[in-house]
Amino acid sequence: MLPLATPPRSLCLLRLSAIGDTCHVVPVIRTLERAYPDTRITWIIGKLEAKLMSLLPGIEFITVDKRAGLAGLRALRAQLAHRRFDVLLHMQLALRASLVASCVRARIKLGFDRARARELQWLFTNARIAPRTREHVLDSFFGFTAALGVGSRSLDGSLPLPADAREYAARLVPDATPTLLVSPCSSHRLRNWSAERYAAIADHAAARHGMRVILCGGPSALEREMGEAIVARARTPLVNQIGRDTLPQMLALIGAATALVSPDSGPAHMATLIGTPVIGLYAATNPARSGPYLSREWCVDAYGAAALRFRGKSSEALPWTEKIEEPGVMDLVTIEAVRERLDALLAARNAGRRLLASAP
Repeated sequence: MLPLATPPRSLCLLRLSAIGDTCHVVPVIRTLERAYPDTRITWIIGKLEAKLMSLLPGIEFITVDKRAGLAGLRALRAQLAHRRFDVLLHMQLALRASLVASCVRARIKLGFDRARARELQWLFTNARIAPRTREHVLDSFFGFTAALGVGSRSLDGSLPLPADAREYAARLVPDATPTLLVSPCSSHRLRNWSAERYAAIADHAAARHGMRVILCGGPSALEREMGEAIVARARTPLVNQIGRDTLPQMLALIGAATALVSPDSGPAHMATLIGTPVIGLYAATNPARSGPYLSREWCVDAYGAAALRFRGKSSEALPWTEKIEEPGVMDLVTIEAVRERLDALLAARNAGRRLLASAP
C-alpha cells in the first residue's frame, strides 16, 4: 500500500488546530505540491485556523466548528458523503480529530505509529508512519510525506499576504528603524512570562538598540490585560496592537519586524513561516520539540532547569511530550538571558549586513 507507486489523484489532510501546529503543516503541503503537482489537496481545519491558512492558494479548505459537537460531525459527514480520497493524512492525535477522520472516506488512512498514536488514533487509520522518538513536531509531520515515498522536504512556509495586511504592517513599521515585536501570551497562562519582565526587555531594546517596540496578540481578556500591564510598567513608549488586527495582518506585522519575543505560542510559528527570527521563552515546554523550527539558537531554554526543579529529573528522563506547567516555572527564564539572546541576534544581523555591504 505504501509507499505510493503513483501520485494520488486526491489527498485529504486532517489537522484542525492549533495555530502553531497548522503552521507546521504548511511546509508539508509545499512538499506535497512539489512532489505531486497534479494532486487535488483538501485540508480539514478548524474555523479559527482557516482564517490564516486559507491564504494558501490552490488548496480546498473544509472547516470544522470544534464547538458544534455531534451536530458538527453530522454536518461534516453529510458534506463528505459523496467524496472519496486516495489518501487521508490523519495528523492530529485528539479523539475529536479521529471522530472527524471517521467521516472521511479514503483508501489509505495514514496516522502516527502505534507508540505515538495516543487517544486511540490507531483505531481510525489503516497505515502508519515510521516509528521515531524525540522529534520536533515539524519533523514528525514530515514522517507522513516520507511514508508516501516523498524523500525531499521543502521548508517553504510562505503565505501570500492580502493588500490590507501589507498596508497594516506598513503603517506600523513605515521605515528601516529596527522593530521588536512582543507577543506576550500563550493560550496557556502558565507558559507566560511576567509583564514586568517583558517591560524590562522593551526598555532594553529601545535604550540599547534604538528599536521601536510593538505589542501584538489576540483579543482575549488575558492578552489585553497583559498588554496594558506591560505598557504601564515600561519606561519607553510602546505601541499596543493587542486585539487590533486579523491573523493575516498579524502575520504581515511579524514579517515586517526585526525580531519577535514570544513564549510557546502560535505567533512564534507564524514568524517561522514568514522568516522572522524568534526569541522564544521556554521553561514550561521543551523547545527541542515545539520551539520555532528555524530559531532554536535564539531561544532561551530553561526546560532542563524546570525539569530538575519541578519534576526532580533531567529533561532527558521525562516523556518527550511532558509539559511543566507549574506556577513560577517561567521565572526560570531570566531577563538577563533574554537580553543576551536579543543582543546576540542583533549582532549577528548587523554582521551579516556588513558582510553583504563589503561583498564585491
